[in-house]
Amino acid sequence: MNSVFHALGDATRRQMLRDLARGERTVSELAEPFAMSLAAASKHIKVLEGAGLIRREVRGRTHLCRLEPGPLASAHEWLGFYERFWTSRLDLLEQLLRDEDVARTKTRKAKSKKGVL
Repeated sequence: MNSVFHALGDATRRQMLRDLARGERTVSELAEPFAMSLAAASKHIKVLEGAGLIRREVRGRTHLCRLEPGPLASAHEWLGFYERFWTSRLDLLEQLLRDEDVARTKTRKAKSKKGVL
C-alpha cells in the first residue's frame, strides 16, 4: 500500500492514471500532455508499474500501458475506514452544535419572558 500512495503522491502520475482510465495508452501518449522526455515519462510509468497500478505490454517497439484497478480499490477501501471515522465525528459535532443552539434559544426565550435581556 505504501507504493500505491507514493505513486499517487505525484500529480503527473495521477494524470497518467486518469488518462489510462479512458483506455490503454502508449508511453508517448502518456508523455504527450507534459513537457517531459520519454525517459522521464518512463520513470513515472515504472513507479506506477511498481505499485501495481498499471501493466505495460510490449508489442514490437510499442509499449502499451493499461490501468490495473485492483490496488486503487484496496487504497479506496483503506481510505473508506477513515472517511467513516471522520463522518461519524463530524456528525457528532454537528449534533452537539445544534443542541447548543437549541439550549441558547431556550435560555434567550426564558430571559425575555422574565424581562431580562
